[in-house]
Amino acid sequence: MADLTRLAIDTIRTLSMDAVQKANSGHPGLPMGAAPMAYALWMKHLRFNPRNPAWFNRDRFVLSAGHGSMLLYSLLYLTGYDVSLDDIKNFRQWGSNTAGHPEYGDAPGVETTTGPLGQGAATAVGMALAEAYLARYFNREGHEIVDHLTYVLVSDGDLMEGVCLEAAALAGHWGLGKLVFLYDDNEVTLDGAADMTFTEDIEGRFQAMAWHVSRVADGTDVSAVDKAIAEAKTVADQPSLIAVRTIIGYGSPNKQGSSAAHGSPLGEDEVKLTKENLGWSSTDSFYVPGEALEHFRGAVEVGATAEKEWQRRFQAWRAAYPDLALEWDRAMAGEFTEGWREALPSWQAGASLATRSAGGEALNALAAHAPTMIGGDADLAGSTRTLIKGAANTGPRQGAERNLRFGVREHGMGAIVNGLALHGGIVKPYSATFFTFSDYMRPAMRLGALMDIPAVYVFTHDSIGLGEDGPTHQPVEQLMSLRLMPNLHVFRPGDATETAGAWAAIAELDHPAAIVLSRQNLPVFAGNDAGIHEGVARGAYVLSEHESGDVDAIIMASGSEVSIALDAAGLLEEADIRVRVVSMPCWELFKAQAEDYQASVLPSQVTARVSIEAGATLGWRRYLGADGIAIGVDRFGASAPFEKIYQAYGLTPGHVADAVNSLLDS
Repeated sequence: MADLTRLAIDTIRTLSMDAVQKANSGHPGLPMGAAPMAYALWMKHLRFNPRNPAWFNRDRFVLSAGHGSMLLYSLLYLTGYDVSLDDIKNFRQWGSNTAGHPEYGDAPGVETTTGPLGQGAATAVGMALAEAYLARYFNREGHEIVDHLTYVLVSDGDLMEGVCLEAAALAGHWGLGKLVFLYDDNEVTLDGAADMTFTEDIEGRFQAMAWHVSRVADGTDVSAVDKAIAEAKTVADQPSLIAVRTIIGYGSPNKQGSSAAHGSPLGEDEVKLTKENLGWSSTDSFYVPGEALEHFRGAVEVGATAEKEWQRRFQAWRAAYPDLALEWDRAMAGEFTEGWREALPSWQAGASLATRSAGGEALNALAAHAPTMIGGDADLAGSTRTLIKGAANTGPRQGAERNLRFGVREHGMGAIVNGLALHGGIVKPYSATFFTFSDYMRPAMRLGALMDIPAVYVFTHDSIGLGEDGPTHQPVEQLMSLRLMPNLHVFRPGDATETAGAWAAIAELDHPAAIVLSRQNLPVFAGNDAGIHEGVARGAYVLSEHESGDVDAIIMASGSEVSIALDAAGLLEEADIRVRVVSMPCWELFKAQAEDYQASVLPSQVTARVSIEAGATLGWRRYLGADGIAIGVDRFGASAPFEKIYQAYGLTPGHVADAVNSLLDS
């Protein structure tokens, strides 16, 4: 068996180096050094079914060190996933499902997109948190249907990144015992020896964060890795870090143990020498010994048996708890219970309410119709209004609660919410913080958008309307910046009714969403019976126009500036100028509408157009045309009452009316 184990491990190594060599790019060193550790995990501990990668109770494996992607692709092919040898040969090529870094949705078995270091580890914390919450909610004595682990392979680079440490601190604080980090401690980074930049006591650091920590001195000792993983699985109230000393590029006579093996192909001559050094029986590229493949493919039967046994237990649970089973079905489908739309709050026209407050009411209405909707804030719940009423808060050794208290950790928060969405069963997981701090969590949102997952990012204090806290806290460029991100749907509702409509649209959206809300009170335009929700669902709509239906000019706005646009229209109509006011709460939804609808809202023959938005004006030209005027904020804000800032920056009805007049007079 020892010989077969060695053969299997070397198969991972040779496949990885061959694929990198053929692509003439990639990272061979990590797969070669970490192959024994990965073998021990996948063949002795990891529960998975290659024929059903989406089996719910599978263990999750996250390759946070995504540059070592060939390690994962080799394992997927060898253990029988729908990844072929041809896919391995097409590593990093156009149209291949074996991209340079693991891409969620491409190859089966890739649980999350990784590559930006630290992100995979932080996302995995969200997966482990989802498991803990769902286990608490659905499991009953003698019926443990949610019971799996999340394993993460992390590198030195991952552990240097702040996002990883933010999330790891929370994992320890929450006591996520079903989370295991395997640390590929190879003492090398891209630029050279790791101790050039990385000398802290990482084991002590994780112990200080309430993790169980162990060390394997020899990463080629499969038995030692096996025992360390087995020990970690017995620790129920702490996540585990297993530091495994490995040799990067193991087997390469001239490059092992050095940064030369990290991020470049070994070279054809060195590949040949490495195979000879490993005692490999063939010099052919992509040679897979039949005995090794048969050994790995045993995972197919093992996985099918494991899932079959789980399905037996699941059906027994379903029979014993039919009402709970219905909740399960809705949670897995990401659905709310019947009546959720009718339960959304409503307000009368003329009322005054900050959209952050309206957002909190709408969120709570939805949460009442989805018991696995969970989320939280970056130490700002009193300001973001995102607590689920009547639900408990997370705390020490208490992670499985609805109100997630992330502390001041925006980047980790965003990645954890992505993990909640990826895991399945958590309905519309959300995060919340001030809008200016979206910059801290932008990389996590970008990965959420890249994966196109239904995570929700709530932002309040959306503009210079924040007022006295000043320019450090007043977002001006963030709104347009997020609109540039593919797949992300950005909602900036103009009043309380639009805010409820935005949440209604998000509830049915299969994409990530950001909802951007005001601190200051705003007038309510109309109640739900005025078609506002339907307008929001289309991204933009005609909110107001002259009773004749004729249009001389169009004023477009989002958020708190919609009410300013309405007031400007009133001033202009006193001068017999017929104005249409278009509210544009979600550009992405509007762009998705049929051309005839877009033309009905913004008819091409009306060229006198003005936009107003308390943020950067870049981007409005798409809707203004060549001659329109964009009123906004193309400089940083100021510290003063928001009314004064709006006046000083020209965000007033009079200024908007003057702009319309200038276009009509030209």
